[in-house]
Amino acid sequence: MANASGFFTPSVPKLRTKIQPSMGISRSGFCFSRRFVCSAGTEGAEKQVSPSESRMPKLVSKGCKLVGCGSAVPSLSVSNDDLSKIVDTNDEWISVRTGIRNRRVISGKETLKDLAVEAARKALEMADFDPNDLDLILMCSSTPEELFGAAPQIQRELGCKKYTLAYDITAACSGFVLGLVSAACHIRGGGFRNVLVIGADGISRFVDWTDRGTCILFGDAAGAVLVQACAAEEDGLLSFDLHSDGEGARHLGAPMSDDKTDELLGSNGSVLDFPRKRSSYSCIQMNGKEVFRFAVRCVPQSIESALEKAGLVSSSVDWLLLHQANQRIIDAVATRLEFPPEKVISNLANYGNTSAASIPLALDEAVRSGKVKPGHTIATAGFGAGLTWGSAVIRWG
Repeated sequence: MANASGFFTPSVPKLRTKIQPSMGISRSGFCFSRRFVCSAGTEGAEKQVSPSESRMPKLVSKGCKLVGCGSAVPSLSVSNDDLSKIVDTNDEWISVRTGIRNRRVISGKETLKDLAVEAARKALEMADFDPNDLDLILMCSSTPEELFGAAPQIQRELGCKKYTLAYDITAACSGFVLGLVSAACHIRGGGFRNVLVIGADGISRFVDWTDRGTCILFGDAAGAVLVQACAAEEDGLLSFDLHSDGEGARHLGAPMSDDKTDELLGSNGSVLDFPRKRSSYSCIQMNGKEVFRFAVRCVPQSIESALEKAGLVSSSVDWLLLHQANQRIIDAVATRLEFPPEKVISNLANYGNTSAASIPLALDEAVRSGKVKPGHTIATAGFGAGLTWGSAVIRWG
C-alpha cells in the first residue's frame, strides 16, 4: 500500500526479521532504524533481500518538485565524418550501431566547470530564482577538473553570498538520478528547501581516440535542475529504485595506473615502493557486449519497480527518458516496457553519451521545445560504470 511519500512498500513473504533497536520516528517525519536486517529462506539457502525490497515506509510531511532546468554544451562539434579521419570507421557504421551522428567536445579555454555554471544559471533563470537562496548544490560528475570535486567552485561562480553547502556525487552515468534522490532526501528529511542538482561530465578527456569501440560514443555536456520543497500533494518525485553491483566493474571503467614516464626515469629514489610513483587514470575501458546485456536486463526491471512503487503503469506515463548511451539500448528498453517511440525522449544523435549530463540535457531540450509540459509524468533511468543503475518516476513542474 502507498505511504505518504507516494512510495509503495512491497510485501516479502516469510521474512525472518531482526530489529535492533526498535523503530522510531525522527523529527523530520522519517521512520528510522539503527539496525535492520532482513533475510528470506529458500529451500534452506540464505538470500539477502535488496535494500529496495526491505525499505521501510517513510512518513513524509512535504514533497519536492522540479521547477527549473538548464543545459550547456561545448562549441566544438565532432561529426562521425570527422572521426573517420582519425580511426577506421564511417558515418554509417557508427550511426547504425549507436544512433550517434555528432558529439560536443570541450576544447580551447572551455572548462567543465564553466559548462556546469552556465547550465545552473539557466535553470535558476527559468525558475526566476536567486542563487543566494539555494540551500544545497549537488555536482554529479565523475570527471571534475579538480581532484577534490567542483561543487564549491560552482557555488562561488554562481555568486552565492552565504556559505551554501555544495558537494560532489560520483556515480558515473547514474549520477544525475542519484542526485535527484539525494536532493529529495535533503528536502524531506533535512529541512532543505532549494537544491540545485547538476549533472556534468567531460568524458572526452578519458577517451582513447584511436579506439573506435569507445571514441565514437562519448561527448561532453552539463545539465541542471532546481528541486524545491512543496506540499506533499504537489510532490514531483513519485518513486525511485537504486542499485549497484561491484562485480560488474570489470566491464566498464577507467582504473588508475602508474605513470610510465616514471618507469623511464627510474625508481625516483624509491625504497620499498615509497614514495609512490605518480599515477593517473587510464582511458575508458569497456566491454560493449556485456554493458549492453546489463542495461537491457536491469534497466527495465528497475523502471518497473519504480512504477509499481508509484502505483503507475507504463501506459499512464507521458515520457520515457533514459540515459543517452546507445539508441539500441534505448529502443530495447522502450520495447520491453511497451513505450511507443513517440513517447521516448532522445537527443543521442546530436550529443552522444554525455554520462551524468545526458538526462538533464535531454530534459532541458524537451521542456524548452514544449514537448514536456507542466504536470507531465516521466519515467527516467541512469545506468553505467560501477556498475550502478537507478530509476525515478518524476513529475515536471
